[in-house]
Amino acid sequence: MYKHYTPVEQVDMTFYYILGISIVVLIGITIAMIYFVIRYHYKRNPVATQIRGHVGLEILWTVIPSLIALSMFYFGWISYLDLRKIPKDALEIQVSAEMFNWFFGYQEGKESQNELVVPVGRAIKLNITSEDVLHGFFLPAYRIKMDAVPKMTTNAWFYADKEGEYDIFCTVYCGVGHSGMHAKLKIVSKEDYERWLKGESLGEKSSNNH
Repeated sequence: MYKHYTPVEQVDMTFYYILGISIVVLIGITIAMIYFVIRYHYKRNPVATQIRGHVGLEILWTVIPSLIALSMFYFGWISYLDLRKIPKDALEIQVSAEMFNWFFGYQEGKESQNELVVPVGRAIKLNITSEDVLHGFFLPAYRIKMDAVPKMTTNAWFYADKEGEYDIFCTVYCGVGHSGMHAKLKIVSKEDYERWLKGESLGEKSSNNH
C-alpha cells in the first residue's frame, strides 16, 4: 500500500488551499470595502482622512501578502516534487504517440493501442515519447499533463488506487484528427491484469471518477 500522499491528493490539497485562501481574502476585502464606504462616507467624514507614514500599516500589508504568496508557493512546490518523485518499484510502461493514436508497451512484451491497462495497487511510471509531431498526454483523473516530444522521452507517474476506466486525451493540436486522439486507462485487479498479459480479454468494468 502506498503510504504517502498520492500526486492526486497533493495537487488537490494545493488547489483547495489556494481556493480557501482566495475565499478568505475575497471576504476580507469585501468587508473592508463595505466598512470604509460606511465609515468614511462624506456625510460622516466631510474632510478626507489622510494616512501617511504609518509604519504598522506598511508592515502589515507587506508582510501578510508575502507570507500568503510564500505559503502558496510552498504547497505548490511540494506537489510538484511529488509529481516528479517516481517510486523505485513503479511498473514502467512505454507510451508512444502517433497521429492519431496512443500506443502502450509493457515490460512483458505486450502492446496495446488506445488502451492503457494497469493493475490496481501499483505505482505506474509512464515513459512518454512521440513518433511524429508534438502531442500532449493528458490523464485528468490523475492530474497528469505531459508533452510527448519526438526523439525525447518525458516521464510521469500515478498511483493506481482504484479499479475503473478513465479518459486519456491529446492536449496539443497535432492535425486534422486531433479531436479523436483519445484512449482509455483501465485499472483492473492484479489477477485480471496477469490474464490480460497472457492474451485474455478484459471483462466489462464500471466507470469511476476522482
